[in-house]
Amino acid sequence: MPDPPATVRLSVRVQPGARQTRVGGRYGDNQPPVLIARVAAPAVDGRANRALIEALADALGVKCSAVRIVAGASARTKVVEVSGIDRPTVERLFTL
Repeated sequence: MPDPPATVRLSVRVQPGARQTRVGGRYGDNQPPVLIARVAAPAVDGRANRALIEALADALGVKCSAVRIVAGASARTKVVEVSGIDRPTVERLFTL
């Protein structure tokens, strides 16, 4: 039987109101690293959070339902859980 899909948790620094939505890069020198996500949506009524989920799902090639904000919903730095993905796939985003 194949192994069940993995679940990865990562910290994401969100920059709402950006010109365009982009995921990639590293915020600061923290260990473990913090991923940068720029979203065009404003931080109003949860729009930036929804845009973040869509952008991460698109960047990682998973469905939006596989991405969940588990901490920091109202903060710029959030903890996000992604199901059905492995750590190396997530780590490639830090180098973009």
